[in-house]
Amino acid sequence: MEKKAKILIIEDDEEISRELGEYLSRAGYDTVCIRQFSDVAKKALKEAPDLILLDVNLPGIDGLHICEQIRKTSQIPIIFVTGNNTSMDELNCMLRGGDDYVAKPYQLPVLMARIAAVLRRTMRTVKTENPRPEYKGVSLDLAAAQIWKEGRKQELTKNEVKILHCLFEHPGEVVAREDILDYLWDHDVFIDDNTLSVHITRIRNKLKEIGAPDFIETKRGLGYRI
Repeated sequence: MEKKAKILIIEDDEEISRELGEYLSRAGYDTVCIRQFSDVAKKALKEAPDLILLDVNLPGIDGLHICEQIRKTSQIPIIFVTGNNTSMDELNCMLRGGDDYVAKPYQLPVLMARIAAVLRRTMRTVKTENPRPEYKGVSLDLAAAQIWKEGRKQELTKNEVKILHCLFEHPGEVVAREDILDYLWDHDVFIDDNTLSVHITRIRNKLKEIGAPDFIETKRGLGYRI
């Protein structure tokens, strides 16, 4: 029997939380609700869900901050569900680590379609890709968002994982900066050329910490190669 996807609901309106949980359960998902809003990120990670539905406006804490805390150690898919429904609100949610955004009031079938799409994308990635590609003694743990070499590791952000994954898909080849940016856009990461340089510098610093300072080579005017 196929394992049910587990969805964690972080919503302070008890009626919405209960009704949403019941609806998702009837749709075949396992659901868990958080209603006490201290150490939310820690509780969320302990539940180890397949997806999180996260309200932005919570008692005493901002959902965006919770997302950032979770992203320090986990790439669990997060869909923001919020009454803040301007284009800047949506952009802010995505830039802070969200995978999707649904504005209240929402139609349940629309929310269900968004949930199914995010789960389909993330679960397919886990099933079809090598979860830990390795090259020149350096391995990239996609699930844990970590880079490893000889027992030493560094934690990676979501964007750093995506950039390294793009390079790991082309070992020994020069990947143009434009191609990396296109790859990131295709995978719902929105950064510009200058920001890419900043991310590459941070990745190099982390590679240096695990003993691989020259792992990423810059080909001036062309791009990067591992």
